[in-house]
Amino acid sequence: MSAITSNDEPLSHDQFMRYSRHLLMDDIGEEGQQKLSNSRVLIVGLGGLGCPVGLYLAAAGVGQLSLCDPDRVELSNLQRQVLYRDVDSEQYKVSCAERELSLVNPYISVISYPTEISAELIQDYDVVVDCTDNLNARQLINACCQKKKIPLVSASALGWEGQLVAFDFSQNRTLCLNCIVNKDSADPVLNCSNSGVIGPVLGAMGSLQATTVIRILLGFFEQHGEMQRYDGKIGRWMGLTTQADKNCEVCGAA
Repeated sequence: MSAITSNDEPLSHDQFMRYSRHLLMDDIGEEGQQKLSNSRVLIVGLGGLGCPVGLYLAAAGVGQLSLCDPDRVELSNLQRQVLYRDVDSEQYKVSCAERELSLVNPYISVISYPTEISAELIQDYDVVVDCTDNLNARQLINACCQKKKIPLVSASALGWEGQLVAFDFSQNRTLCLNCIVNKDSADPVLNCSNSGVIGPVLGAMGSLQATTVIRILLGFFEQHGEMQRYDGKIGRWMGLTTQADKNCEVCGAA
């Protein structure tokens, strides 16, 4: 692992060149790049969403990326999970992702956890990124982030469609993922494994997740609980506002 650049250290010449397109922007500059370099982000799920999230956050210079996923690479993953290759078959996804992201940017630190997500792992992060396809994991992540006041960026995709919603829990707001998700539906749970998905749709949603993380880290996020939906088949985005559930067992009493 490489050391994270501390906020009181100027960027090296190589870092200045690497991040020059950020430094040219008035609303980022060197101060903003130092914020990114001192940030800690947890990515839960290193599949079709987590791969582009990791690539873009690593390239952007987010100082520490922690990766959590218990799965190993399978041949069926390669249609959409862009960090992996044939030679990675049967290896832990997080180990392969740690290798690739460290090659993308040697100035960041990458830590891998080849395990299911747990409350104990969600500690002291600036943002948590939910890239899972498991409802129980999503609920656990949401509850932990809400309790610990950690911003959460969550996305999903199925078929041609994707959706993203983010919550800045650091602002003590109501409305969380638990308010939105229908936990009592009798319908079968659909996911990529049983229903399929278009790879670039996951790329689009993962890229939007990474953009949202950067916005939060730089202080530009103002869309708590607003859902972004994408229909790749007709090529349209749609924004939806949602309401807090006053009886929500997670945030109702917040």
